[in-house]
Amino acid sequence: MTEKNKDIKYVLRFVVGVLLCLFTGYTLVVFISYLYTWNADQSLLHHPGDVPAEAANHGGTLGFRWSYFLIGHYFGLAAFFIPFLIFLAGCWCLHLKKLPLFKSFMVALTGLVLFSVLFGFVFGYTPWKSLFGNGLGGAHGFHISHWLAVSLGDIGAALLLFFLLLLWCILIDKRLVSSFMRRKTAGEKVKVDEVKKDEEGEDDEGEVVVGEEEEDGVKNGEEENGEDGVKNGEEENGEDGVKNGEEEENGGNGKFDPTLELSGYKRPPLDLLHEHKAAIAKVSDAEIDKNKEKIKKTLSDYKIGIDKIIATTGPTVTLYEIVPQAGIRIASIKRLEDDIALSLAALGVRIIAPIPGKGTVGIEVPNEHPEIVSMRSVMSSAKFQESKFDLPVVLGKTISNDIYMFDLAKTPHLLVAGATGQGKSVGLNAILTSLLYRKHPAELKLVLVDPKKVELSLYAKIERHFLAKLPGEEEAIITDTQKVVYTLKSLCIEMDDRYDLLKAAQVRNLKEYNEKFFHHRLNPQKGHRYLPFIVVVIDEFADLLMTAGREVEEPIARLAQKARAIGIHLVIATQRPTTNIITGLIKANFTARIAFRVISSVDSRTILDTPGANQLIGRGDMLVSTGGDMIRVQCAFVDTPEVEKICEYIGEQRGYEHAFYLPEYSGEEKNNNGNGAANVDRDDLFDEAARIIVQTQQGSTSLLQRKLSLGYNRAGRLMDQLEKAGIVGRSEGSKPRQVHYTDLDALERKLRELGNSD
Repeated sequence: MTEKNKDIKYVLRFVVGVLLCLFTGYTLVVFISYLYTWNADQSLLHHPGDVPAEAANHGGTLGFRWSYFLIGHYFGLAAFFIPFLIFLAGCWCLHLKKLPLFKSFMVALTGLVLFSVLFGFVFGYTPWKSLFGNGLGGAHGFHISHWLAVSLGDIGAALLLFFLLLLWCILIDKRLVSSFMRRKTAGEKVKVDEVKKDEEGEDDEGEVVVGEEEEDGVKNGEEENGEDGVKNGEEENGEDGVKNGEEEENGGNGKFDPTLELSGYKRPPLDLLHEHKAAIAKVSDAEIDKNKEKIKKTLSDYKIGIDKIIATTGPTVTLYEIVPQAGIRIASIKRLEDDIALSLAALGVRIIAPIPGKGTVGIEVPNEHPEIVSMRSVMSSAKFQESKFDLPVVLGKTISNDIYMFDLAKTPHLLVAGATGQGKSVGLNAILTSLLYRKHPAELKLVLVDPKKVELSLYAKIERHFLAKLPGEEEAIITDTQKVVYTLKSLCIEMDDRYDLLKAAQVRNLKEYNEKFFHHRLNPQKGHRYLPFIVVVIDEFADLLMTAGREVEEPIARLAQKARAIGIHLVIATQRPTTNIITGLIKANFTARIAFRVISSVDSRTILDTPGANQLIGRGDMLVSTGGDMIRVQCAFVDTPEVEKICEYIGEQRGYEHAFYLPEYSGEEKNNNGNGAANVDRDDLFDEAARIIVQTQQGSTSLLQRKLSLGYNRAGRLMDQLEKAGIVGRSEGSKPRQVHYTDLDALERKLRELGNSD
């Protein structure tokens, strides 16, 4: 659709939406007027040619006929749901989403039918049976209620209507029923407590005496604590501080809102993103027909017949689905991948044999003039704007031009890999941009690790809004390897703390915990707090492993295995998809993977466990695997100036006083020894390293690197500590250091002596 057609569509939709809203007001006026003028206007129905043109109804003759048709003839008083239905349609046209439109529409539609029948049943044989024309339920309600009474009897019809009314109430809000059940339980508990207090003759310390039982089950004399909204004197359930009795929804201090501190925050507008119109190109019918003929000819040369071929055009690749004739082996088509690529003179032809869920074979052929998918085009889609995902990420468009997006909170971790210059950095920017456009700073915190120091530096401007860091650090973008290790271990502490909070609150995941906190069912005085999502983005993971080794891999593995339930999610990117970087431990915990173009099929298998990434065409062309399904996606393009504008827009707004502080982590050298004294010189692996040196009788730094899977820096520090303790001698250039101990017994005595002296 061209830009001009889009503008026309938006204008028409706006005009229709305004008209529907105005018509809602007109309908309400004529409906209300009908209630006290219907009898005076009845002559308009019987003698339309002999009466004055003016009707008593405030909506005129047409207004009377419109209200009579809906109230008098069909639905009775239940017709007042109809203006609400018209209003909802207007809101949908105007993109007003304050109300849950679909749910509200279903409530109004079912209410229209149900209450018409209900009024017909209750008032159908009363003196009001002719009121408003055909009674309070209209002709529709009277006839259906009469049929129910004949079929089921009066009692059966009444019970059925009561059950339907109960279902309708649950449709409005299921908490109405749960609140009633809790109130009844609370009332019974209050009575039991009163009996116990009468028997004991005194009240428990800190509890308020209950007088007459209130209708809402709330205790008399309760004082409210203005600071945290938690009521003094309320009974709380054990460790988690959950209130017994009725859950507070919107009463008292109301529902907790974490966004109030930055209530004036505005999300970035779409105008900050470019359309990239000049780069848009369409695949011509001539190109499609030409490729079809070449595919048919190549297959026929190898005596492979096909019954049908269908083309699906994407932004950069066209999928040709072929239906082979009976008796043709799929493997024989798969072997012709290179031959088809040669006949089409195309780079990156990929064969899917067969397409999952279909009885066809897919041949993906790059377009002669690929289209750039702009980030603005996918973000402006209703699929992204109306998404209910906790952490929505929109990546681009699929081969069938559909918007591709996923929920990072359910993924829950993501591995991104690809050769240099194939779109990996743009993909990371697309992920971060998606989150910044949909989340409030109170709901999301980012931990950004950038060993190259240039890829993620633009996001430093949003430090006081979205970034998280260790206390005392000057920069929120982490570039130093040792600080990366400390940050990852700090995140492990945060993870353990959050699990303790979930255990105390008796919930299983972050969403359930925050829901309890929102409704004041958790006590901040007992350590409970609102928990935002934390997304950790690590660029150049291979560089970290080269310099830090196991120090980085261990906390990442811990976070990947346990952190999904408490809202910490990892996005790891590397341009070296080799087996020593993407290890089995990493792959086991990162089921969601994105592969940009790689050089060899071995690299593709390392990332995706299957070839295919080596046949991509680059420039954002990628394969996305989410635990089984493999989808080819053209990554949405977001340029560096666009990211800069977004960060400037956010950074210029009022933010928090500082970045989100992670738990303090003092480092390996500051752990406590057995006597409780702080050992500022000793590494955790000191004893193990000493034993390795004595066993092998080789004072070599490289030996410690291999045996303990350490980076060079830490292995060198260990060797210096061993020298200071007198276990090895001084460095002698390229020669190994001299080892001063020859047996482990003597070493153990030395280690115990070092422990006591500390």
